[in-house]
Amino acid sequence: MVNPMSIKKLMDARNVFSANHPRFSAFFTNVFGSGVPEGTVLEITVTKPGQEPVTTNMKVTQSDLELFQGLQDLAK
Repeated sequence: MVNPMSIKKLMDARNVFSANHPRFSAFFTNVFGSGVPEGTVLEITVTKPGQEPVTTNMKVTQSDLELFQGLQDLAK
């Protein structure tokens, strides 16, 4: 069983993140709001201060979609 207080803390942290990074949150809502079909390629680049950027990507699989759905269900 999921602890309701843990869920509340996580949702509060998500709200703070969204307030601190509104464009990033809007991007995720725009891109992922309509769903991400299998075969979609996600790419991320991380640039740490004073270091070269590091980039990776992944192709979304059916098992990824099942994980994402489970996480969404948990957040409800």
